[in-house]
Amino acid sequence: MTRILAIDGALARCSAAVVVDGEVLAGRHQDAARGHAALLPALAQAVLADAGVAAPTLDLIAVTVGPGSFTGVRAGLALAHGIALAAGVPLVGVSVGEALAEAMPHLGRRALWCAIDSRRGRIFLERDGVVTTMALDDLPRPDGPVAIAGDAAIAVAARLAAREADVMLTDARLPVARHVALVGERRLAGDLPPRAPQPIYVDPPEARLPAAGLRPAPAP
Repeated sequence: MTRILAIDGALARCSAAVVVDGEVLAGRHQDAARGHAALLPALAQAVLADAGVAAPTLDLIAVTVGPGSFTGVRAGLALAHGIALAAGVPLVGVSVGEALAEAMPHLGRRALWCAIDSRRGRIFLERDGVVTTMALDDLPRPDGPVAIAGDAAIAVAARLAAREADVMLTDARLPVARHVALVGERRLAGDLPPRAPQPIYVDPPEARLPAAGLRPAPAP
């Protein structure tokens, strides 16, 4: 029996679930564009209580690492690292694309593209485990049939269809904690390559040092 706590705050929903052998013992979620740092600890505490599971008895914690909201991803990771360290439980990272792919195992020969809104007309595009960032107008043409998931899926599918690509729009928009747990379990078993529980950074940081440099330290 494998007991997994899954945590996700990568996009506009916070969720947590306790999953045992693929079945959800307890799960909660709340749609939220912000405030992930306050919502996620309460959700994790609630699902552990609902499931009657103590953190030290868990076998694994799985957490989404992006792409997505900078603050949401970091809030989820901070919580997951804290629980894992305190309970002595293994921790693995799961990308948003991996979680969405777990929800759609029967795509046949269609490749899955996971498109995440990066704002200002740009997206994060996850394909074959690789995440890139680009403007919507710079989308590459698929080499073959594709399925589109993610919170920017409608915009991406529309643009590809306008270029007469063989595209299928899926209804998978946001990760589900159960799928985060299932990917984490396969990763722990060695069926998937390792993914560190660290945020996926694609864009360079927006913060910049002043052109004149930092102020000198005050005199003692």
